Amino acid sequence: MTSEKNPVEKKFSISEKIKIISGSAFYLGYSPVMPGTFGALPGIAIYFGLWQLMPPNFLKISLVAVVVLIMLLNYYLTPWAVRYWKSKDPSQFVLDEIIGFLCVPVFYGAHDFNRTALLGFISFRILDMIKIFPANYVDKNVKGSTGIIFDDVISAGYASLILFVLDYIQF
Repeated sequence: MTSEKNPVEKKFSISEKIKIISGSAFYLGYSPVMPGTFGALPGIAIYFGLWQLMPPNFLKISLVAVVVLIMLLNYYLTPWAVRYWKSKDPSQFVLDEIIGFLCVPVFYGAHDFNRTALLGFISFRILDMIKIFPANYVDKNVKGSTGIIFDDVISAGYASLILFVLDYIQF
């Protein structure tokens, strides 16, 4: 018999619990299927809350401020997340997906919430999964927080471009 505790019985400090909850977006990053997609869902809730609360001329700046705050949290938590989940880009660590989705309304503009939330979210998640150049290059070659975040930001740019094209063709 070993004296080691069963990992399931391991006690976490309050700080560790907060990091797990924050980094996994309230455990959505633990989803057994599409953890990035489920982990990005709080981005829609954040966007909706700001869309409801902010006057239209302050919505974009509010979104940018929230993106910057979550980026700072991501930069702070990434070294811990890499060690904790034993991966250079842990699938459970989904702050980058939230940042990526929130960049869609920042780049596209705060047009119609439903259109941006639905079509922007779907196109962002598809593009984030397939990683069109230069997102695939950033994903493979840029290390740490910067690489983890900016492949998603690039995918958000492509998703915004799709929304602009759909506007142009009146879809």
